[in-house]
Amino acid sequence: MSHLPQNRAAWNRLAENRSQFTKLATDEECRNPLQTLDSRGWLPASVEGKSVLCLASGGGWQSILYAAAGARVTVVDLSNKMLQLDEQEARRRGLQVKIVETSMDDLSILHEAEFDIVHQPVSTCYVPDIEAVYREIARVLRPGGLYISQHKTPTSLQITHRDQQNRYVIGLEYYQQGALPKVEDRAYREDGATEYLHRWDQLVGGLCRTGFVIEDLREPLRADPSAPVGHFRYRGRFVAPYVRIKARRISEDTGKQESSSLWVP
Repeated sequence: MSHLPQNRAAWNRLAENRSQFTKLATDEECRNPLQTLDSRGWLPASVEGKSVLCLASGGGWQSILYAAAGARVTVVDLSNKMLQLDEQEARRRGLQVKIVETSMDDLSILHEAEFDIVHQPVSTCYVPDIEAVYREIARVLRPGGLYISQHKTPTSLQITHRDQQNRYVIGLEYYQQGALPKVEDRAYREDGATEYLHRWDQLVGGLCRTGFVIEDLREPLRADPSAPVGHFRYRGRFVAPYVRIKARRISEDTGKQESSSLWVP
């Protein structure tokens, strides 16, 4: 698929240039890794001995924090350069992290019901079919397992530019088909990457259709009233760029029982 080599190359460049996405976990963050990972209280009090999949999250931050908290960590990423950062940092800190280079929508190398937690930062925008990703996560996550994810919102990806009054213009259709075209406003777009818009029925409804229940949903604050025009935090005053979702994997049997219990003859 053409988007895979293009996105691999884009993220390899970002890793080589040490972009903001390659911020390694610091000693201070590793002293209290769960608080660093989870200011909302979505994670259990301890992840000691739990199997955690850090999905599409290479870069030497998330995997290192989970490993420092005692989890058995697997990190998956399309970019070998991003994964090198995880490998190098884990070795430096004496931590065990399993490295897997593959696309987020093809986890065939991983076993069914292998993980207790799947944690995925912003990344689903780089694949055309988000439900294919959800199906793979549902397969490798144990019933009752936790899936924490963050996504770019549709409206944020629809913005193309600012007008003369510095108002943001929604210039792309909501029912956009195929890869997103290049646009003038690049505040929440990565150079050289192929991205796709996923609608709310795909982002949220797709989770429900693939065996998850949603327990919480947040919009991370990216607004700053003092930010200059054109800054990404100025843009964040008008459009929420991200949505963060806490979901729980349910078993087929549980889903059937719950559905049948709602039936009134």
